[in-house]
Amino acid sequence: MRNFGLVICAFAIWVLAAEAQTPPPGFVRGVILECDSQTATGEVAIRAADNQVFRYQFDAKTYAERDDQLIQASRLRPGEKVEVVSDRSPAYTLRYARTIHVVQPLPPARPGTLGRARAANPGNINNNARLDRLPTLTFAGVVFRLNGERIVLHTRQTGDQSILLRADTRYLAEGETVEAKDLKPNMRVYVRAGKNLYDEVEAYQIVWGNILTPR
Repeated sequence: MRNFGLVICAFAIWVLAAEAQTPPPGFVRGVILECDSQTATGEVAIRAADNQVFRYQFDAKTYAERDDQLIQASRLRPGEKVEVVSDRSPAYTLRYARTIHVVQPLPPARPGTLGRARAANPGNINNNARLDRLPTLTFAGVVFRLNGERIVLHTRQTGDQSILLRADTRYLAEGETVEAKDLKPNMRVYVRAGKNLYDEVEAYQIVWGNILTPR
């Protein structure tokens, strides 16, 4: 019985160690638990929807965005919902965050009296409408066809997916901002998108480069 107990303990330790070494996927959506805010290089912890916690390292080249504005990754705040595209880098022990997009920022702190006054102000409808327009769709696939107006992806999610290109669609290669002409057929890309008023899918951001396929 004693030997059996030792075997069970050893097996449990092995399972825990294996789980601890499970790498995070290339694409994660979740909530920031903590973020180093003192320097341009640091770590950020994300809790995914299944309550798994993943840690990433970032630096000054990490493409971080909030409210369509570029920010330093160190300015990310706990509680914000984000999408992270990451890969392995020999320079870091953790996965390297290439892009971090804030999909739901924290509301600004407001004094109680001002908060009540602004709640009654119809101008706030614009802010709510803007949140409704935040991208909610993500596609991963290979560019099958493209022109100046749209791309068609071969995806595992939906088969061939046609996606409109906007005038303000952003293109990132290896974490660096590039131009639309750098996107070519047969490239594997991630597309962050949403639907317009005509229920058509349109691209807000297209990312490619040294990144892994999300689970």
